Amino acid sequence: MRGFESIMKIPELRKKIFYTLLLLAVYRIGGFIPVPGIDVNALEEAFRGAAGNMMGIYDLFVGGALSRASIFALGIMPYISASIIIQLLTSVMPYFEKLKKEGEAGRQKMTEITRYSTVGLGLIQGLGISQYIVSLNTQAPGVVPHPGLGFTVQTVLTLITGTIFVMWLGERITERGIGNGISLIIFAGIVGRIPDGLAGLYRNVFVLQQTSFVSVVFLLVFMFAVIAFVVLMTEAQRKIPVTYARQVRGRKVYGGQSTHIPLRLNTAGVIPIIFAQSFLMFPASIAMFFPNSGIDETVNRIFSPTSALYMIVYAALIILFTYVYTAIVFNPQDLADNMKKYGGFIPGRKPGKSTASYIERVLIRVTLPGSLFLAIIAILPMLLIRSANVDFAFGGTSLLIVVGVALETLRQIETHLLMRHYDGFLAKGRIRGRR
Repeated sequence: MRGFESIMKIPELRKKIFYTLLLLAVYRIGGFIPVPGIDVNALEEAFRGAAGNMMGIYDLFVGGALSRASIFALGIMPYISASIIIQLLTSVMPYFEKLKKEGEAGRQKMTEITRYSTVGLGLIQGLGISQYIVSLNTQAPGVVPHPGLGFTVQTVLTLITGTIFVMWLGERITERGIGNGISLIIFAGIVGRIPDGLAGLYRNVFVLQQTSFVSVVFLLVFMFAVIAFVVLMTEAQRKIPVTYARQVRGRKVYGGQSTHIPLRLNTAGVIPIIFAQSFLMFPASIAMFFPNSGIDETVNRIFSPTSALYMIVYAALIILFTYVYTAIVFNPQDLADNMKKYGGFIPGRKPGKSTASYIERVLIRVTLPGSLFLAIIAILPMLLIRSANVDFAFGGTSLLIVVGVALETLRQIETHLLMRHYDGFLAKGRIRGRR
């Protein structure tokens, strides 16, 4: 309770947290406002069979908004897909690489391009979702009482507008709130599904008796073990010692200190998980253009969370995006140049290029177990959960995102507390990396 009392004593931090909670509440309320022209009850009835396929996973990331056909049914996923494309182009196209090096002006230009790309992807996915909803009339007549061009145009415009608004909410949270806005929106969507997941779990065990009580206990123990392991690996570091040479300027002496560079095993956080999941959802988005043709069923079968191909591709993408995102956010050459500028060096390494090469080599080595950890935790619970016949909301991907985003948000809160000379959010064992 001391941590919460300290938060209330800092007006700036208190304002940031309340502002973040307010915008997340707006997002959750919007998730219950349906698109006009849809029978929501019939839609939910038709959507119950999609819990284990790609549409069910998409629905998980948007907090159930897709199964309710709400104005936020696309969620933030088009923006994430656009961000993936732009960040990958940064490494292969000179134009985007040049923008990256232009500082704030280049960053604003890349943000503008990402927004326009989001609208384009939202248009494609919105058309797919509209056709997918119309196709559900074959499963539950009356989902769309009056299908046609008017319904399609109205639905696509509504979904694109909803995505733009959600993107705006995420940017405002990042700018004026606490934590990463995009990650928190996904976090809120997943957490919002937990009550329904618990209710479904209770119904399967005690009402329908489709799942044994022993299996549920084992699954819950496994979930707590995964959470503990996620926290452990997320906070794990490889410390590189750094010494600053003593410099005399006038009557003052600078440097002569020893410190370290903390390289985290999971520098990329939960971003690779989100990127990989968004990438895998793209085939399902394209398949929605071909309802009742057999293509949609084939894609859903191939990319079912229980299929071997899905798990292999999912693990490979997580490892790939972990390395790609780490390379984007952590530049060993810039770090080595800054150390050389202020008289710092790694014992046994020459300043400059040799130091950068050493840091890069260490970073590659520590990133490997971090990426393997993410892939294993994301895939292993899928096997256990599907065999235990438990709702997919309790999957490893969900746990990784929820725990990772919570830790990152706590990190920022504790930083604010320490800047104001408070003890920190935790009374004991301050969160590593925020010291």
